[in-house]
Amino acid sequence: MSLSFVDILLISLFCMALVFAVLFALYLMIILFSRLFNRSKKKDEQEDLPPLTVAPTRESFVKSPAISAGQLVLSGLDEKQAAMIMAIVSYESKIPLSELTFKSIKLINEKFE
Repeated sequence: MSLSFVDILLISLFCMALVFAVLFALYLMIILFSRLFNRSKKKDEQEDLPPLTVAPTRESFVKSPAISAGQLVLSGLDEKQAAMIMAIVSYESKIPLSELTFKSIKLINEKFE
């Protein structure tokens, strides 16, 4: 039994249509699953958010004296130079200036020959 050219053409068209139908079904499944996962992810993110709080008003702040970590002893330099040194140390160490405690800053004179 030999197949005619028309029969071969119909079989190949049927196979190509079947392949495209399977690919379309996979496409629909991927879209469906991505939407389901995005919904569950959004629900998880909403559950993780802390409850909203009211911003403090101006009256709620209590005036307190300036916080000091102690006395700073300067030897051989003025306050502007000490402030610059403290800012550089804070920047280079990536530690906020409010978390650093300086006890003394001393200028060292070195002569290079």
